[in-house]
Formats: sequence, structure tokens, C-alpha cells
Amino acid sequence: MQERALPRPAEHLGRNPVGPALPDLSPAAELALLARMLHREGYDDHLAGHITSKQPDGTYLVNPYGLTWDEITAADVMRIDPDGVTIEGRWTVSPAVTLHLAIHEVRDDVSVVVHNHPVYGTLWADAHRVPPIHDQTGSYVLGDPTLYADYEGIVVDWDVCRRIAAKLLDARCALLANHGVVVMAPSIALAHHRAVTLEWRCRQAWRLEAMGGGVPMPPDEAAELGAIMDQMAFPHLWESMARRELRRDPTIIEG
Repeated sequence: MQERALPRPAEHLGRNPVGPALPDLSPAAELALLARMLHREGYDDHLAGHITSKQPDGTYLVNPYGLTWDEITAADVMRIDPDGVTIEGRWTVSPAVTLHLAIHEVRDDVSVVVHNHPVYGTLWADAHRVPPIHDQTGSYVLGDPTLYADYEGIVVDWDVCRRIAAKLLDARCALLANHGVVVMAPSIALAHHRAVTLEWRCRQAWRLEAMGGGVPMPPDEAAELGAIMDQMAFPHLWESMARRELRRDPTIIEG
């Protein structure tokens, strides 16, 4: 009997749906879901952190200051102009969103910017070190995060923010020394993928150092896998994690 060839992964995934479909999501609902997902991944430094999402009309959606990332709903999302002036929304926008606006100003390829102080990413930023890649999950974003090694205070001054943005012209992710991390992407799903991968990479490297050291992945292998995965984000990760959040709180997307 002739052996039957095993299906390639892409063909196998294409035969049936990969989980239930998400409901139609507004841009504000997508941002609120991203905040909830990343909070669960460790992006949870109290009231710190911002997510901006550029809209077709040139305005930006942003999470409000004063609400933690695990309580944001679509109804809470604010809209601002390129100068940071509030156009829509019932809450307050942090002046530290200036960093995002400076990045958007020079990065036409970036639609979504995430900034926060996640536990492990901030450890490496505080050490002024870029963590090695130790496993395949840590390699899912192509290249190393950019290390911005100059701490110049909180990011509310346009000159400071523009200096940082000028160093991030080709970056996907960045470690801001003595501060936190920045993730940039052309879509919500890819921003989620990059943010999760960055924190995973930082966490694994810290744990291995605590064990006495680890063996990094071969650079060529890490680069090859990163080039594949970072083009599309990990398949169906965004949808799966969105369903998880909606199971816990269906009201996230209301408003």
C-alpha cells in the first residue's frame, strides 16, 4: 500500500475554522481588547502605559489615563488629534502620549504604538541590556529590540520624545533605559504578537540567568523563524486571546 503524504500545516489549518469567529469589532473595541490581553501578559504597571491606534482620518485612538488596562472598554477609548488634543471621549488623556505622537510623526509604517513597563522587559531596560533569544517563542519577532540608553525623564517633552523617536526609525520593539518598553506595528494583531513575544523573550532570559545561564538559539535559526512569524503574527493568536477576554467580560466591546 502506498503511504499517504502528511498534509502540510497550512493545508491542514485551512480545512476547518480555527475556532469560533469573533464578533464584528470596532477600532475602539480592538484597542480595548489589546489592553486587556497585554495586561494579562504583564503590561500592568498600575496607571502607566499607553496604546495609540492611528485611524484613516489621521486621528488616534488612545486609552484614557486613570483607568487600568484590565478595566478599559470600548466606551472608554479616547480620540485625539496629532497634537494630542482630545476630540472625543469622556475621560482624560495622559500628557505622556507625546512619545507615541512623536513616533507616529516619523513612522508612516506604524499604525499602533504600545508603551508600558512590563516586569521583565523593564528589568532588561533597567540593566541597559538586550536579552538573548533562548527559545523559538522568543524568536518570533525579527531582530533585537533597540536599546535607547539615555534616560531623560518622563516622556512629556516634545524634544525628548522626538529624540527617542529618531532612534526608533527601523525598530519593531525598543527597551527604554530605566523606563520600560515600546512596541510598534502596522496592526493591532501584530502589535499584540510583538509585545507578547518581547516579554516572553525577556522573561525566559531573566529566568535562565537566575539558573546560572542558558544557551541562546543559533542566530541564523532565530532570524529565519523571526522573518516568517513577524510578517503575519502567530496565526490565530489574536483571535484566541480575544475570545478568552470576551469569555471573562463580554462588555469590553460595548460602546
